[in-house]
Amino acid sequence: MTNPRKESMRLRSLRATFTAAIVAIAFGVVASGQEQKPLDAGDIAEGMRLFQQKGNCQACHGWAGDGHKTDSQMPDGANLRESKLNRTNLIMVIKCGILNSQMPAFDKFAYSDRRCYGKTSADLKSYPTRMPDPPATLQQREIELVADFMIAKIVGKGPMNQAKCVEFWGSEKDVCKELPK
Repeated sequence: MTNPRKESMRLRSLRATFTAAIVAIAFGVVASGQEQKPLDAGDIAEGMRLFQQKGNCQACHGWAGDGHKTDSQMPDGANLRESKLNRTNLIMVIKCGILNSQMPAFDKFAYSDRRCYGKTSADLKSYPTRMPDPPATLQQREIELVADFMIAKIVGKGPMNQAKCVEFWGSEKDVCKELPK
């Protein structure tokens, strides 16, 4: 005669192993779909345009992403040149914003269906600092383009200097002459 308790534990163990295998396979599929393709110059340029114009990221983070903003009316943005965020986390922050901060969510549906941090817009009301609305929402592909531009030109690149400024803009600009060598 078998022990029902041991049999139950064995079934739970098999279910847990099976579930873990399914999760591992699912994450493997997701990860393989997230592989970074080589960055295309046209995509970088489009990401830069979205950063500067549609997303107006420079209003808070500055044109160079160093936190030296262009509009004193806007919140102080983080110095992204010192950031350690990888592409996946950068996409999440652009898409979902940062809870309890002034970083807006650029995904139109970010808090409509719990896609961001498992929260809805009703949940956000409990935070003392309210996320502002973004100047414009971005589609997923646009968010990825902004992230790719930021990875290529801003994130982790250290303080701006003349050489980095010329590389950032792709040519010598007047603003570059004001920076240290």
